[in-house]
Amino acid sequence: MKNVVCMKWGDAYTAQDVNTLYGMVARNITPPFRFACFTDDASGIRDEVETHPLPEVNVPAHRMHEAWRKLGTFTPDLGGMEGDALFLDLDIVIRDSLDPFFEHPGDFCIIHNWTHPDRVVGNSSVYRFKIGDLSWVLDRYNEDPEKVMAERRNEQIYLTETLHESGYNMVYWPAEWCVSFKKHCMPHRLLAPFIAPREPKDAKIVVFHGHPKPDEAIRGEWKGKWKWMRPTPWVAEHWH
Repeated sequence: MKNVVCMKWGDAYTAQDVNTLYGMVARNITPPFRFACFTDDASGIRDEVETHPLPEVNVPAHRMHEAWRKLGTFTPDLGGMEGDALFLDLDIVIRDSLDPFFEHPGDFCIIHNWTHPDRVVGNSSVYRFKIGDLSWVLDRYNEDPEKVMAERRNEQIYLTETLHESGYNMVYWPAEWCVSFKKHCMPHRLLAPFIAPREPKDAKIVVFHGHPKPDEAIRGEWKGKWKWMRPTPWVAEHWH
């Protein structure tokens, strides 16, 4: 059984984002699989998706919009699942088979952050973990969240540095599997008004961190001053 999990809280993402992710997963995975969303609002989520309450994570109210809640995936009892689970962010585009993500060696697998290739820093848009095996990472955070957040800027830095320092079997996905839309697909900013973002033919997943989001890329809209881009039809071919 392949376990796939995602999270939705607050109003940054919608039920439709969950439904779209499920559609992409179902088209790109060999059954059997379970797909679960941990959320504070399950309304509007399609019936094929298991919904569960968000795991308890001691995130201060003023930082609830940040990704620290993702540490809840390491709770010992994660929706009654067993074995390995693949976590996926809601703002990714899947364009090839997810099966290799369940076969890659390593007890914990994650993207090597493209912005810090010289450092031990992961990008937590796509990671695979053994359910219940990393509860100590969550416990350490919950003991003193303010201290952890003062020492580590975000949850993916805390997670990957903690695993690395402990000697845990953490490995990175092959670089071509997960690419950044902004870094690997967008043309130079001076050419962006004239050349559409390219489709990365070897990538299995395209990650949309920050803006633009997939729907913005499809329309050719990038929020922000002096941000220009052409519409990106290939995103619409996969993101539905």
